[in-house]
Amino acid sequence: MISRPHVLLSAAQSLDGYLDDTSPERLVLSTEDDFAVVDRLRAEADAIFVGAGTVRADNPRLLVRSPELRRQRLEQGKPEQPVKVTVTTRGLDPDARFFTVGDSEKIVYAPPGAADELKGVATVVDAGSPPDFGRVLDDLGQRGIRKLLVEGGGGIHTRFLTEGLADEPRPLTLTSARELQGMAILEYRAAAEPDGADVRRLKEAIALAAECPPSHTFRVGAVITDAGGEVIATGHSGEGDPTNHAEEAALAKCAGDPRLAGATMYSSLEPCSNRSSHPRSCTQLILDAGIPRVVFAWREPPVFVDARGTELLREAGRHVVEVPALTPEVQRENTHLEF
Repeated sequence: MISRPHVLLSAAQSLDGYLDDTSPERLVLSTEDDFAVVDRLRAEADAIFVGAGTVRADNPRLLVRSPELRRQRLEQGKPEQPVKVTVTTRGLDPDARFFTVGDSEKIVYAPPGAADELKGVATVVDAGSPPDFGRVLDDLGQRGIRKLLVEGGGGIHTRFLTEGLADEPRPLTLTSARELQGMAILEYRAAAEPDGADVRRLKEAIALAAECPPSHTFRVGAVITDAGGEVIATGHSGEGDPTNHAEEAALAKCAGDPRLAGATMYSSLEPCSNRSSHPRSCTQLILDAGIPRVVFAWREPPVFVDARGTELLREAGRHVVEVPALTPEVQRENTHLEF
């Protein structure tokens, strides 16, 4: 089954919540450092999506600017530039920079006959009348697009949000905030909806954290199940070795088990992405074991390190489910830490 791309929405917003004003000039809210953040997001995406209004008003190039980021894309086997995507109901100027700048593929979704003048400069796809965004995502998935960066405008963002098609943000769960030249860079992520079995197993993992010996680090529990939901192994922080992490302890009990190829790792805390106590992080151990699915309750706060376990797992094609509703239960097992 072909899956739709992971959809990330990106927008610069004023402190009072506006994306633009009513003047004829383009309202620029970003700085050069902020543009660098957007450049990284573009480099990580397979395609960039903007609405026809943005193409007309801003005449964007939609390119990855950094030579280093372009080089990294090529080393990863990707095209130097992401695919450009737009949707229109009444055509566009084929001389717009969207079409003329850069040699990446361009795709235009439009009702039948609405964008025939663009067939010489882009792939024109029937998206229905009016355009059906679900149909657009299905088609992009069939074209191999796995990560879609949506840069606007406001009407496009609204469509993705109100139709439940955005993965980040949906709902608006703030995962990080940092200051950049007087601006606030906010990142949101949506938690995939867990099913009853996920919640039950995750609560079992949280309960295992109570078995951890006294520690100055996180008290974490982990449960590994096979494709049918049966438990393969469990573990908790400090089990077997005072420096063992929960996922590590559980994996040590089932190393080489062929069932891991269809397994789910349940961990009360996001798997670590780097550590000083052992040579491999729990994220790397999960990847090495071939486990395709990870479910956790609490994103690791920056108490010891800046964690990127979720991002690394998703970049490697693993399915990650966050269940923030259970975060308070994990935090109660970790009241010895300041977070």
